Amino acid sequence: MRGPPAPPPRHATVNEALAAAARHPSGATFVDLREREERRSWREVRDRARAVAGGLVRLGVRRGDRVALVFRTEPDFLAAFFGALLAAAVPVPLYPPVRLGRLEEYLDATARMLQVSGARLLLASAPLRRLLGEVVARARPLLGCRGLDGLPAADPLELPAAPDELALVQFSSGSTVAPKPVALTHAALAAQSAALLALVRPTPADVLVSWLPLYHDMGLIGGLLSAVSYPGPAVLIPPEHFLARPALWPRAISRHRGTICAAPSFAFAYAEARVRDRELEGVDLSSWRVALDGAEPVSAEALRRFAARFARHGLDPRALRPVYGLSEAALAVTFSDGGWPPRTLRLDPLRLAREGVVAPGDREVASVGRPIPGAEVEVRGPDGAPLPERRLGRIFARGPSLMRGYLGDEAATARALAGGWLDTGDLGFACEGELYVHGRAKDVVIVRGANHAPEEFEACLAGLPGLRAGCAVAVGHAPDGGDGEELLILAELERADAPPRASPSPPGPAPSHEVPPPRRAGRAGEGPGARADLEATIRRALLERTGVSPHAVILLPPGALPRTSSGKLRRGEALRRHLAGELSPPAPVTPLALARAFSRSALAYARARLAPVRAAAPSHPGEPPA
Repeated sequence: MRGPPAPPPRHATVNEALAAAARHPSGATFVDLREREERRSWREVRDRARAVAGGLVRLGVRRGDRVALVFRTEPDFLAAFFGALLAAAVPVPLYPPVRLGRLEEYLDATARMLQVSGARLLLASAPLRRLLGEVVARARPLLGCRGLDGLPAADPLELPAAPDELALVQFSSGSTVAPKPVALTHAALAAQSAALLALVRPTPADVLVSWLPLYHDMGLIGGLLSAVSYPGPAVLIPPEHFLARPALWPRAISRHRGTICAAPSFAFAYAEARVRDRELEGVDLSSWRVALDGAEPVSAEALRRFAARFARHGLDPRALRPVYGLSEAALAVTFSDGGWPPRTLRLDPLRLAREGVVAPGDREVASVGRPIPGAEVEVRGPDGAPLPERRLGRIFARGPSLMRGYLGDEAATARALAGGWLDTGDLGFACEGELYVHGRAKDVVIVRGANHAPEEFEACLAGLPGLRAGCAVAVGHAPDGGDGEELLILAELERADAPPRASPSPPGPAPSHEVPPPRRAGRAGEGPGARADLEATIRRALLERTGVSPHAVILLPPGALPRTSSGKLRRGEALRRHLAGELSPPAPVTPLALARAFSRSALAYARARLAPVRAAAPSHPGEPPA
């Protein structure tokens, strides 16, 4: 499958795109939980970035140095991100500590990402720096950890960049393995932006509205950088605010006459289920013309429910467009054409699992469209040869926006990139020139010789009373004394205080500051008898829809399943923790626990200052092959 010819990039580098945007009257508007707004024009963003760039160079940041960033969705993120680029450095956005109940996990992961990226400096906002002392003590970035206000005073600066230089290191989601540092050049980002703009065709009337995190490609490249490239206004909502109050999303679209948005499939289900009618009074969504659904398996049913709920507020369902992409391709690989209803196939999951053949059946799978401009997609068999349509295989992609490689890991780069093609690690099939994705190869559950995507089993649990919808994983497990791999279900119980819902609730983590309350009498899953009934219901649903009965069903408290920084379930890690007896919900976050965390961080900063400074590393350690 081949997309249209790649359009010429509008700008050779991100730096040039920002310079052009600074001549445009639009900018970025930040929305807080109470719908208060703070605006920065693109000119103001560039001016602040130039000041930051001067401070970075004065501090000792050199061309090509990696600068790690830990900020929430706030004006300082833009200043730090573009400031690093204007200093000819490479920004490395890292996620902030949003799950304080799992702070130790966060500190371990962040220290590892700092070390793997070779970052010489960590920039962070003042509130977050108070928690990052142990990260600094473990990773020891040569230039330490600073806030933007702690940079040396210097004249504003803007260094030129070349298209083949690195512009971004973003970590993959890490749903199957530890997050990998994806190295993207200015040219790759320019090619991706050009393809997206060719598909979306923005006009002066277009307004992007996004609540997606700026430390991942969908929010950063598809949102912020696209708005800078065309250029036009961007309305940015912190993701934690969306999860706390999902009505912020449609209300911001209505207020700003938003036209372009993107979100994972869970967000459409979440908004449909959790936004209250009274919060939509006066809301008009008739301006919304592009609503991209990607980053995780697309649920056509969730889109239909969302369209039905919000049509009364002016939403045109033709705006809803399933898409597919990944970090290693700088974001998008395929786009659907925006027809309604979304194109789907109903297939036989057993034949697909046993024979790899798409045959008529009951399981609905949504198309994610055709390759974007400049991209090619192949579905290959185990021998590496392209497969005909309606045959399940491994998805490969090629195009101008592919990563240069995994930073500092030549072996992983060689496994992922060969002959200009990227092995996505995803399974899928083609039908009538469109791509259908069918799970991750590493997550395949093999039962009696049949290869099942875990989504087949997890979809059977949607809507079951007593379960936290979207919070269950299906994994393959070889039990002691067994004859082979069996199906294991790990599922979170619904929170006792969860409101009634007509459709699935989000797969996001339970708020980290909450202790799961005791379940009220009469709730599903309460007591041994109720748990046995719920387990029996789960087994029956799986057997009726897939023909497979699980070896075991483990019911868990809310928040117990591990997730990536973007909210994706980590199936392999969930199995590892289950076998190790470590699968538990986040610890309660009390004022005393926070005070202890701040104290440990302060002591760690002191240790880091007193410890001998390590020798300066090369400016570009572990640079991936060009």
